[in-house]
Amino acid sequence: MCNCGKKRTAFKQQRIIDPNLAAVVPQQSSLQSIQPVKTVMFQYTGNTALSVIGNVTRKSYRFSFPGDIQHITLSDAAGMAAIPVLKRI
Repeated sequence: MCNCGKKRTAFKQQRIIDPNLAAVVPQQSSLQSIQPVKTVMFQYTGNTALSVIGNVTRKSYRFSFPGDIQHITLSDAAGMAAIPVLKRI
């Protein structure tokens, strides 16, 4: 039976010792290093529904009904602004 999970957990719990600090410093979790994503809001002004894929992030955005508002990643905003039925708010 594989015990890979135990090795992975043990690896994550390792500590880095900096000889200049003479103290034990825990490794920074990958979740702590994630920066918040900046977004802008767009409103759908069409008549039905619309699905759009961001030209930079390749993320799928779904406007389900007329007037629907979605948060769009800032890097995708320029491409969304080129769509006539989407209005930045």
